[in-house]
Amino acid sequence: MDSPVTDSPIAVRPARVGDVPAMARVLVRSWQETYRGLMPDSVLDDPGLVGVRERFWKAALVDERYRANRVAVAERDDAIVGVAMAGPPEVPEPAWELHLYVLYVLAAAHGSGAGAALLDAVIGSDQPAALWVADPNPRAQAFYAKHGFVADGTVQVDRGVREIRMVRGSRRPAAPQPTRR
Repeated sequence: MDSPVTDSPIAVRPARVGDVPAMARVLVRSWQETYRGLMPDSVLDDPGLVGVRERFWKAALVDERYRANRVAVAERDDAIVGVAMAGPPEVPEPAWELHLYVLYVLAAAHGSGAGAALLDAVIGSDQPAALWVADPNPRAQAFYAKHGFVADGTVQVDRGVREIRMVRGSRRPAAPQPTRR
């Protein structure tokens, strides 16, 4: 497992293929910390979930389809404590250039600046962007609002979790879209 989180400074850098196992563990642990009670325990506690996430991260880093994506990790004391990925929207959207697909920080590193540094690493502060965030998840929603994102009224259900879309710097007001997925 990753080494214990301390009060050491956070460093953010582009992710590398060698980071994949730690990235998968951080994502799964973050899901368990964040979505317990929102997502079925059978999903969160699936012993194969880390392997599935390892395949996801490896593809995100080496598959040509994801070449335009930006993937970063946050480290403290040489242990990965957060992960983020942004890239072009799956469905082209003229209102924003980027979609924040992943941003997770271990609970022990909340408040350390890791989340903000990861967000800046994968989405520039001047770039229009969109993301989906669990609802309810007041901590994450407040974090995104602090960074200029606002809910646009669009809702979807993904893996049994209700999500709202938040957008930042859109070139035009986003109209609510039908729920998808």
